[in-house]
Amino acid sequence: MSADLQIVLCTTPDRETAELIANTLVAEQLAACVNILPGVTSVYRWKNTVEHSKELLLIIKTSGSVWPMLEAQIQALHPYELPEIIAVPIRTGEAEYIQWLENSLTSS
Repeated sequence: MSADLQIVLCTTPDRETAELIANTLVAEQLAACVNILPGVTSVYRWKNTVEHSKELLLIIKTSGSVWPMLEAQIQALHPYELPEIIAVPIRTGEAEYIQWLENSLTSS
């Protein structure tokens, strides 16, 4: 298994933005798969105020080798001033799924 595989988390304000980002990342082979989870409530501090937002969460399966392009594409499509774009390494997984994931990405 590639040590470079990642899950990227990104919240979005609405379904239109979530689908735009998901479709673009998969079409450009920057992500093998993107799950869109509705019904997320985010509580966070922004500019010295505690905020509460209804959001959708993207769970993006990708590789660190495409990170710069993936990050740039999300930033270009995302309406937030500072979007959440964080990566968590995939340490292990079902072998055939991992192979599919790697084969679905541009630079794996």
